Amino acid sequence: MLQLVHARDEVQDRWVAILLFHHMALDHTALEVVQHEMQAHLMGEAGQLAEAVPYRNYVAQARLGMSEQEHEVFFRQMLGGIEEPTLPFGLAQVQGDGRGIEEVTVAVDDAVGRGLRSQARRLGVSAASLIHLAWARVMALACGQEHVVFGTVLMGRMQGGDGADRALGMFINTLPICVSVGEQSVDEAVKATHARLTGMLAHEHASLALAQRCSGVAAPTPLFSALLNYRHSATQVTEALLSAWSGMQMLSSEERTNYPLTMNVDDLGDGFSLTALVESRIGAQRICDYLQVALRSLFEALEQAPQTPVQSLPVLPQAERRQLLETWNASPATYPHDALIHGHVEA
Repeated sequence: MLQLVHARDEVQDRWVAILLFHHMALDHTALEVVQHEMQAHLMGEAGQLAEAVPYRNYVAQARLGMSEQEHEVFFRQMLGGIEEPTLPFGLAQVQGDGRGIEEVTVAVDDAVGRGLRSQARRLGVSAASLIHLAWARVMALACGQEHVVFGTVLMGRMQGGDGADRALGMFINTLPICVSVGEQSVDEAVKATHARLTGMLAHEHASLALAQRCSGVAAPTPLFSALLNYRHSATQVTEALLSAWSGMQMLSSEERTNYPLTMNVDDLGDGFSLTALVESRIGAQRICDYLQVALRSLFEALEQAPQTPVQSLPVLPQAERRQLLETWNASPATYPHDALIHGHVEA
């Protein structure tokens, strides 16, 4: 589940290592805990580290929490009316092994990022709620539906008890969230998405299998095939940290899920970064571009016309829109304008 493999690189006169781990051992928060402990050893401060927090504490906390019946009531209320799966671009294989996945990371435009945070404060919601709504808009166009369902990654530590922020083990949970992207205004849609997200926090330990059974989509058809992982990734780089890791560098990192379409959104404190993990035939850059446009159009609508229907928010970049409407429609043939289309077909 967790191993560090290292070897001597004689050609470049260096040591190289790779840290391999499964999410059952480490999640995003736990990886930071491990890095902090490694840093303490490098700085000769290992003796100052706090006692390790047993994972069994979290297991007990989770088992003593909400009952399955309470989880079922919540998810039936949210998913009971969903009878069609949300499968963007027809991607239906949710038991993949991570192969054939393309990865692209882009930064969200600084002005858009600041604007989204400003609008979130105005509405009294989290920035994550705006990101979820923009992603829902992308999903709606990718599968032609108004009510979309996608997986959202929950931290699992909010109800985890004392010291859960320092424990290693399986905490994160993927659960379905349903977002309506229809005629309601962007203001209303943001508030509704925020209410749904905050409501889910009390159910962060629910079983994914239980949640999926609460929809009208019969197994083995997957309820959804896309994932949104919003995570806080702000790191404060200090002189001590730079000193501890002096002489070492990160060559690369890679993570994969079983889903064919994953969007990781890193909240960096001041800005945002998007990392798309998508089947190569769809294109990771393309998905990043869609979300970038959706975020910008959501921000502009909230700022200038908050009554704008959320279903009218643009998603296509100008280049792709031009290709669809103009380039692929450029035909040298001329047709009479006084005949009906069935007449053309008959002729």
